[in-house]
Formats: sequence, C-alpha cells, structure tokens
Amino acid sequence: MPIDRETQVVDCRESMGLDKGGGLAQRGTLSETGRPDVIAIAMTPGRRHITKPVCEVTHGLRREGIQVSVLVLFSGGGVPSDSKDAAIGRGPKFGLSEKEIEQINRHKLALIHLGNVKSHVIYKARDILRFVTIPAIIVCQTPVDFEDFAKIGVKTRVVNPEPDKVETQGTIVEIVTGITRGQTCSRDKLNEIVKDIISINPQKLATQGV
Repeated sequence: MPIDRETQVVDCRESMGLDKGGGLAQRGTLSETGRPDVIAIAMTPGRRHITKPVCEVTHGLRREGIQVSVLVLFSGGGVPSDSKDAAIGRGPKFGLSEKEIEQINRHKLALIHLGNVKSHVIYKARDILRFVTIPAIIVCQTPVDFEDFAKIGVKTRVVNPEPDKVETQGTIVEIVTGITRGQTCSRDKLNEIVKDIISINPQKLATQGV
C-alpha cells in the first residue's frame, strides 16, 4: 500500500530469481502493488525471453507515482497454437492460466511487453486480450500498428475488426515500439510510456475484473 508520495510497498516474488533475465522473478510470479492500477506483463524468462527491461520500466513508472504490479507469465514462450501465420515450430506454446487471467483482470490497465517477431507479437496480444477485459498498452521492439492487430480480430482504440470478426474482449489503446528485449530502456521511450499511462489515467478507469 502507498505510504506517501514517494514510497510504494509491493508484495515480493513468490520464489527466487533465475540467472540472467530471471533477476526479476521466476515464471508464474506476481509482484502485486497495493493499488491495482497497472499490471506489467512479462513473458517467461529464458534464453530468448529476457525479462529486462520490464524491471526498468516498472521502476521508472513507480518513480513517477504510478502503481504497477508485475506478472511474469508461466507459459509466455512460443506462440499460441492457433497462430495461423506464425512460425509455430515444436517449441513451447504460449498460453494463459485461469489464475493469470484473474490476476490481470484485477487491475485497470495492462502493459504487455512483447518482442521483435511481428507475428508472435500480434498473436500473443490477441491471445491475452481474448480473456483479459481491461485496456492494454503494447510495448515491443518490432514496428507494429493498430491495423496489424485489427486484421487478426483484436479491438483497438483506432481501428476495429468487422463486428463478426472480433476475437478479443480487451482493447489495445496505445502502442510503444522500439523497446529492445534484454537492453536498457531509453529515457525517451520510458517517457513515452509514462505519458501514455498518465493520459489514460488508470485511477479513473473502472475495475473490470472479477
């Protein structure tokens, strides 16, 4: 819970961190802040899924007084099994558990951190927002726009799919690209995220969760 304007208390990780990229937390961990305004969603730590700079972005947002929880997905690697245009391969399949969906929906705004493969980014976002009802900001490295998401059935603030092709409950309200996984987030990009969140003002959003 917040103590004053500068200090926030956050429930710590449930388990110890893992090697490089796992310094934030192990997969399946929720670090929950006192007031559930924003939840930053990180993919599963691994050789290709380094959770940095989620920790830096979270720290930067908290310094601006924004209440942020962090969820490291248990099955954040790979892509959803129904990703038609993505190279699925034989590796792990992306997916959310019921517990993770409930944890996300307790908040008012989701900050979804994704990577540099465009097809993975759009299909993972669609899979999350199928079950998550709150608005979301997409943060990734690869250049994507609202139309890329709308083409596969994702509702966005700017453009939407045809009514009979909508596949999500949640809506993408902002996109911030050029943030490289595993590298330090630049001050300009962090400012862009902060500006977007402040303009949305999650404290005024209604809680959509169960």
